[in-house]
Amino acid sequence: MSRLTVYNENDTETPILDTRDADAISAELDKVGVLFERWPAEHALPADATAEQIGEAYAADIERLQAQFGYQTWDVIGIHPQHPDKDAMRAKFLDEHSHSEDEVRFFVDGAGLFTLHIGGKVYATLCEANDLISVPADTHHWFDMGEAPHFKVIRLFNNQEGWVAKFTGTDIASEFRPAGEQILGQ
Repeated sequence: MSRLTVYNENDTETPILDTRDADAISAELDKVGVLFERWPAEHALPADATAEQIGEAYAADIERLQAQFGYQTWDVIGIHPQHPDKDAMRAKFLDEHSHSEDEVRFFVDGAGLFTLHIGGKVYATLCEANDLISVPADTHHWFDMGEAPHFKVIRLFNNQEGWVAKFTGTDIASEFRPAGEQILGQ
């Protein structure tokens, strides 16, 4: 189940807010400019669904976001616990960074933890199947897929070349890693 846990950036132990209510998650993230939505599939998908099948199932929502925000392209990526490069892929985004364009992810299957660092607070956002999160360009964040990653996501882009991580060099992500691992259930 989706979850938002908000902390003061100087306190990794005591949450200011901890909720699993999708409406409350959406409202809280909206306050800091982050879009969070729940999408129902238009039809059931098999476990081994292709990118085309996934695109068909969520076509209306993809088209709505493309029209609303100008996203030009989309794709589908996934990772599973047996992936040979899972550890390197996980490590790549565990440190605080930002991107020059929005980071838009819709979880078709599985889960991942987007942790946002905005205005002196840390927003640990557990996204699971049917969750969309759009992290605005230049927002400091990190992503943890867990030790046994499992997810399939739709990604939307204005420009795939613009999706390059710009690392901040801070150690805040490592300070919050135990809290994140707890939220991920590790």
